[in-house]
Amino acid sequence: MSVLITREMLAGYLDDALGESDIAQIEQELRKSEPLRQQLQKLMQERDRGEHSVGAIWRRQRLSCLPREQLGSFLLGVLDDDVQDYVQFHLKTIGCAYCLANLADMQTQQQDADGQVKKRRKKYYQSSAGLLQSPPKKK
Repeated sequence: MSVLITREMLAGYLDDALGESDIAQIEQELRKSEPLRQQLQKLMQERDRGEHSVGAIWRRQRLSCLPREQLGSFLLGVLDDDVQDYVQFHLKTIGCAYCLANLADMQTQQQDADGQVKKRRKKYYQSSAGLLQSPPKKK
């Protein structure tokens, strides 16, 4: 059963802006259809020449994406309410793959850092436990 793949879907595929099931479906159709592969090739060539519409520039420069510092503040929960709402909208509703990947990377780094801090504290405690003595009692 072939599915109709539109130009917009191919553009989303190139931008990595589709869900996993849509990506898998497009890849399956690309394997079967030479005209669809040619359409994808034509779209890639158009992009290489430089599409200069406002929307293309917006997507290419990721103007609505968040800097890592802002994503870090989001993880810590220290953003203003309106910015926090935008970040949630961008991540959950829009589902920006670029920002979700950055967020996942930062969460992994945070978890790794937490584990290292615990190990370091344990090591310090164990190495200094013999040095810690109660003060001498006064007579």
